[in-house]
Amino acid sequence: MGSGSNIVGAFSSTSGGGESPYKRTTSFVIACSDESTTALTTGNGKVTFRMPYAYTLDSVRASLTGAGGASGTTTIDINEAGSTILSTKITIDYGDTTSVGASAAPVISDTALADNAEITIDIDAVTGDADETGLKVYLIGNKTL
Repeated sequence: MGSGSNIVGAFSSTSGGGESPYKRTTSFVIACSDESTTALTTGNGKVTFRMPYAYTLDSVRASLTGAGGASGTTTIDINEAGSTILSTKITIDYGDTTSVGASAAPVISDTALADNAEITIDIDAVTGDADETGLKVYLIGNKTL
């Protein structure tokens, strides 16, 4: 992982009412690059980390600090133990800074992330100008009971 990259454990309770606190929606926010000085480049294993416990994914998304300025999409893949967990990868359309509302929504094919699983994040494509910055990936779900 490059200089200025880090994993931010943002665990925020957003639902769950009277249920066990472990069934409440939480999120992992993973910084995959620095915020603004270095343009993204394609490659595998831009970030590698291990799950601290078994986790059930409900959704995934990504955001940028600086949007790509030319045609194409920023495409991100998430892998568990070397295999993709997405049947449709995360994309951010050029000119946008979020995958929410992208022309192709991500589809999760493996929602069960194992305890201590090695998770890697790949950048599979960047826009024509290749000037995107500040990539963050969000894993949204709950601790598996």
